[in-house]
Amino acid sequence: MIETYRGTVYRWEVDSNDHLTVAYYFARLADAEQGLLGSIGLGGGSGRAAARYVTTECDVRYRHELRAGDILHIESGVIGVEREYLKLGHKVIESATGEVCTTVEQRVRRVNARRRPVPFTTAQRRAAESGRVPWDGAPREKRPRPAGFEGFIDAARDTVKPWERDSHGECALQFYIHRFSAANGHAIAAFGMTPAYMRAEHRGFSTFEFQLTLDGALRAGDPVRVRSALLHVGTSSMRLLHVMTNERTDARVASLEQSGVHLDMDARKSTPLPPALRERARTLLVPAGG
Repeated sequence: MIETYRGTVYRWEVDSNDHLTVAYYFARLADAEQGLLGSIGLGGGSGRAAARYVTTECDVRYRHELRAGDILHIESGVIGVEREYLKLGHKVIESATGEVCTTVEQRVRRVNARRRPVPFTTAQRRAAESGRVPWDGAPREKRPRPAGFEGFIDAARDTVKPWERDSHGECALQFYIHRFSAANGHAIAAFGMTPAYMRAEHRGFSTFEFQLTLDGALRAGDPVRVRSALLHVGTSSMRLLHVMTNERTDARVASLEQSGVHLDMDARKSTPLPPALRERARTLLVPAGG
């Protein structure tokens, strides 16, 4: 694997749980992706006719938190090569200790300006294979999900701002995640994990897994809607599904399955949900439908 990013956690990137906001992992992931592709000669190039890469899936496992002032770097490599897809592996490392904090499996698709797939040439496949590395990440766990929106709540709604665009004029990946984080706050507040409760009890929500799927793209001015459902409640853990649509077209743009725990902010570890909150949460569970 090669180094593709090196930096620090800035104070303004820290969330209400006092650790690096999950969206900012994705800002660094964009840098790591570009660094890796460029290093093996598969950069996106420039101009309207140039092929580029769009993310279609990300599996993220957050192992240890990063806090304000922590220093970090990312090591990346190719872990799979398909006809028009690459699978990239990234490890986020706390530089002072060498500890792996987060692992990311990212699936990217090579497309043209109209987002239509562009297969790799033989030479490009060879270049991709030259960057292949062994990977020790666990495979994505496939879980059943609800078939429709029954039982979901409206959890976020806004429009894409011009300053949220990436170099291709589409909404950058981190801003999808910011919206999913906002949706998560509304979803857990529905059963009592409100901001007031968490401030009073020194509690938080700490994510340990993402399964992100991107089905389309948003552009500046697009109206966005996120609907969320609670899929699982354990002693301290929860799993939610957030589905993002373009409200103008009702087209599904992205979905995020998010797993996290009820966090003791003082001890910095998971703690059981109070029985009353757990019971209220279980009344909101949406059954999986295949």
